[in-house]
Amino acid sequence: MEGMNDWLSFSMHESLNHDLAIRRFCPARMELEQGEECWDEITFSEIELLSPDDDSTSPPHLADSEVDELVDSFINVDQDGDKSFEKDQDFNHLQDDHIEAFSMVNDVFQDVPKMNIEGDELEMSSSFEDLEAVSDMEPRVEEMTQGVDQGLHLVHLLLACAEALGCRDTRLAETMLSQIWPSVSPWGDSLQRVSYCFAMGLKCRLSHLNNVNAHGTFTIGGAMDRSLIVRAEKMEAFQLLHQATPYIAFGFMAANEAICQAAQEKDSLHIIDLGMEHALQWPSLMRTLASRPEGPPKLRITGLIDGHNLSELEASMKELAEEASSLGIRLEFNLVSEPVSPLLLTTENLNLREGEALFVNSIMHLHKFVKESRGSLKAILQAIKKLNPTMLTVVEQDANHNGPFFLGRFIESLHYYSAIFDSLEASLPRNSPQRIKMEKVRFSTEICNIIAYEGSNRIERHERADQWRRQLSRAGFQVMGLKCMSQARMMLSVYGIDGYTLATEKGCLLLGWKGRPIMLASAWQVHNLFSS
Repeated sequence: MEGMNDWLSFSMHESLNHDLAIRRFCPARMELEQGEECWDEITFSEIELLSPDDDSTSPPHLADSEVDELVDSFINVDQDGDKSFEKDQDFNHLQDDHIEAFSMVNDVFQDVPKMNIEGDELEMSSSFEDLEAVSDMEPRVEEMTQGVDQGLHLVHLLLACAEALGCRDTRLAETMLSQIWPSVSPWGDSLQRVSYCFAMGLKCRLSHLNNVNAHGTFTIGGAMDRSLIVRAEKMEAFQLLHQATPYIAFGFMAANEAICQAAQEKDSLHIIDLGMEHALQWPSLMRTLASRPEGPPKLRITGLIDGHNLSELEASMKELAEEASSLGIRLEFNLVSEPVSPLLLTTENLNLREGEALFVNSIMHLHKFVKESRGSLKAILQAIKKLNPTMLTVVEQDANHNGPFFLGRFIESLHYYSAIFDSLEASLPRNSPQRIKMEKVRFSTEICNIIAYEGSNRIERHERADQWRRQLSRAGFQVMGLKCMSQARMMLSVYGIDGYTLATEKGCLLLGWKGRPIMLASAWQVHNLFSS
């Protein structure tokens, strides 16, 4: 124990010797992962839950250079800007696709609240001209240096705690967490806030590890074991995210533009909305359809929901139908209170009609069908293909949060959510109740699910654009290039924040923060073998 304390008390100015830590506490991580494995056809069987003594797992560990690179990119996300884009090897292929960064204007639409910087932000924006003497700058420089050192120390502690949990060393993980808590806060800067969410996730995973059964798997209950956040709070957080950031609006805009372009000269449309939770996407679509030169079409929307918010959705759709009528559009809607499944996705169950142009819409829903064997997603995509839709629109988080090893998943999510929290830092003051609600209800819940749960309990299985392209292509779909870059630029200008970036990658449109992709939007059609 004395030796462990010596290792834990490393200087903030020194790099944590992860190789030594791994050899001491986790012999199973001694071998590096050899090359890239193709997990598409492999049943993971919760690889990371196997005993550390099982050499067949050989999960990857972090070399010192990898740790330094991760810490540098994480701490300097708001200082280096697009440099982090170059450092992330997974995004190198985007550099040839003409990344476009846009300087935002301050014109804001009525439904987007103006972000007035208050409190701590005022100090950050102070001009050096207000300083009476150059010597007054020295404490500020020292404070900045101390802040960076503390940030480096905090990220090292998070990584070390994650490695300890990956090795099932619960005593070490508890010790690391006790050192993490004094440095994190849900009300601090972006690093402290995102680290607080990850610390909560690590604490949750530690709790599950303390209840591992004899077979080496988590003894987690069903959905009730997850954080119980009422649906009203989730919906409020979603609406706040829609207003304060472009992440949600980006997906709505891209999907709607793709639908409108494919619906030209078609007088009857039917949209199947997978996992429908709200009606926020459709007013913009209806306004665009109403302005068509050929006149507005008939519109049907079928929402496939889980049944918990049926009454709220019915009320929203009735209001939508009234708005549609004022625009000269006849809107017919139907809500199916049944989870999405291949058995549900049939012509009979969805009441498909001759002469209708069918569109299937998925906004951050398909990733919930990504399982260890991918059989569930494949079955859903094949069922959609049998419907022969005019178009399938897919909007997802562009992140690799579904790796087979816990440590890799932890690092990927740390990169991803640090960028999101940094964008919130630029958009809202730290004492904003709206920001706190978004971070607590939306992002903290996602982070906890990604790093603390396994098996059927882990539903936030986000993947990258290339992985979606591979799975959709195998299911018989081909990408339809999105042609809405100018609309995306205009949409970003609404938020008045400099830092959001756009890129195109093989037909997909990517929205990022300072070069780090956050969201992807894409449109797909059934692949015609006879024309290829």
